Amino acid sequence: MTVGRIPVIVLSGFLGSGKTTLLLRLLQYAKANGKKSSVLMNELGSLDVDGQIIAKHLSAGDLEKLFDGCICCDKKSEVASSVQKLLKRSTDILFIELTGVANPEEIADALTEPEILDRVYLHKVLTVLDAEYVLEYNSIFESDRQLVHTLRQQMALADFIIVNKSDLVSEKHKEKIGKAVRKQNDTAPIEYTTYSEVEMDPLFTGIDGRRPRKQTLAPLFVVLSPSCSHQEDKASYSRVQTVSFSAQKPLRERDVEKFLKRWSSELLRAKGYLSIDGKGHQLMQFSGKRTNWQLNKEVQEVYIVLIGMNLDVEKLKEDWESLS
Repeated sequence: MTVGRIPVIVLSGFLGSGKTTLLLRLLQYAKANGKKSSVLMNELGSLDVDGQIIAKHLSAGDLEKLFDGCICCDKKSEVASSVQKLLKRSTDILFIELTGVANPEEIADALTEPEILDRVYLHKVLTVLDAEYVLEYNSIFESDRQLVHTLRQQMALADFIIVNKSDLVSEKHKEKIGKAVRKQNDTAPIEYTTYSEVEMDPLFTGIDGRRPRKQTLAPLFVVLSPSCSHQEDKASYSRVQTVSFSAQKPLRERDVEKFLKRWSSELLRAKGYLSIDGKGHQLMQFSGKRTNWQLNKEVQEVYIVLIGMNLDVEKLKEDWESLS
């Protein structure tokens, strides 16, 4: 597979934390540095709350909006088509602003759809926290375990954490926030800001703005992670790694499931369009240590995508190749 993918920067964080303000700053910085931006925004309701503000900073056609649902669940199927539309605009950088209740893990999965797998890569996940309320989330949403999990994942999967509205809390309170963040994420830089004003250079490290080139999926072995030295300057700078492998011949369903079980402690999720002995082309989806299979006659290219953190890529590759 050749390089030339478009970098994707994901903006995550709970409602009202300051994501849209950060997005405006990112767009201004990109423009000042000669980068053409596109934006995919997601609103839980049917009203366009922030889209009109963002549109003023973009050319016509460079903004796609998904309404009435969360991009990581009921709108997930629309992500690929929206991204495809934006890629036709010959963009240099794609920004995706998630709803406040979206899990960044899900958007990483959505970016592995076959239509866009070889067109984009996850560059960074930026999570914005509300300094006034972030320590209260656990108690406020105690009855909603899934939401608490999502808010923790927003911190855990971030490559850069922005504690916004820091002028509204004391130094002691900021220290407590820092300790709470470090319980979920012990590596991401933490910046305490007002109006999401943060140094932009580190967020754009590694982006050169080249256009995508025609690519092929097979034979396929590509790693989008900080350890990927052979991918030139297109290695991902995100903590979330995406590893893709091809399958040159039909596999046995039970062998694939055993493979996923062996790596389940490191995997966030996995997806594959695989040829299975006696069952034809199947869509395989692995999440929460469960594997689901569904007949799929539309996608004929055969590959598996693994999404995780701290993956031992070489061992993964050897283990996968042993199946075939």
